[in-house]
Amino acid sequence: MSTHPRRSSATARALVLAGLLTVAVPGAAYAKTADVTVVTPGATAGPATPFTGVSSHADCTGGLVSGGGADQAIGDDEMSNGNHVMGMVPSADGATEYTDTPGIVGGDATHWMAFGGSGSRSSDAFSTTPYAICLRSNLIRHTQVVMNKASGPTSGLSSKLVTATCPAGTVLIGGGARTTPADVGSLKPIASFPTFADAAHHFGSIAAGDGERDPDSWTAVGGIGGGRGADNMTYAYAICGAAGIDLDHVATTVRFTEVSGPNTASTGRTATAGCSREDGQLVSGGAAISGGDVTTTDFSKATSGGPHLNGSFPSDAAGAPAGDGDADPSYWTAATHSGGSPSPGSYSDAWALCLDVRHGRKR
Repeated sequence: MSTHPRRSSATARALVLAGLLTVAVPGAAYAKTADVTVVTPGATAGPATPFTGVSSHADCTGGLVSGGGADQAIGDDEMSNGNHVMGMVPSADGATEYTDTPGIVGGDATHWMAFGGSGSRSSDAFSTTPYAICLRSNLIRHTQVVMNKASGPTSGLSSKLVTATCPAGTVLIGGGARTTPADVGSLKPIASFPTFADAAHHFGSIAAGDGERDPDSWTAVGGIGGGRGADNMTYAYAICGAAGIDLDHVATTVRFTEVSGPNTASTGRTATAGCSREDGQLVSGGAAISGGDVTTTDFSKATSGGPHLNGSFPSDAAGAPAGDGDADPSYWTAATHSGGSPSPGSYSDAWALCLDVRHGRKR
């Protein structure tokens, strides 16, 4: 059998050159390492009666949950004042919540649960739609869920802030918030946002601001109107990459938007924040209705008892919710509502958490 020494020599040189190029290009092994898909099953009807709740879940059949949200259908009459988000949380199976001992409570979650609640009024128009952000990455292959909780708020016109922090050496990729029980009709999460466990952010009381990089914590704020409840609880969840990830090739950037309102009774407002191409891929988001300036001062509750969240979800630039199967969304929208009373001085806040695994951290 004849041989072709010239061809063999050329092939060998090509292989050597390819090997040199692979070594010479830093980060080449990390190219195209994050793909995101939105999963939503659509709306679940309810709650149909006052002082009750309803739950629904979205399930990642591929990839892991990096974040998620909820959207409430509230109708267009005064009954809409009674419907609010009760929770947006990761889950191991789509039916079970992480509510026991604070700390690392689970790993590789693939489900997202959304909870809707009603106050003293309800309507057949009420429904809850969950959204799961499903992440596939050849760098972030495993995740862990960190939960923290606190009693409260227990009395009228107050709030309770609680923060969950990722373990050292890991990366925050999302988070969520929850309040219980549902039969205290004015109890609800009024904020869910990325932050830092450092003195500059008052260890989670000040939210991450626009352009800040690599937050390590997630804060939830529970708010209450005129009701009372000795057993009220507020939960915060941080979704973190597993230990051992090469953090030199992972960077996150926060994008934030704050708009004034809603200020008049029975009205709503939206705010939308988005990730640019340079920021990387949207992997989670947060929302709040607040007293404003949440990225420069400690979180403050709006002065009225009624303001609440009607949604926190992936969206397009105009704030329309993403659809089932939508790939690589770039925006996150907060939908807020004043409730049945005027709420002067209220602000609507939205956060987008953007993940870049192509270029890594700039040190």
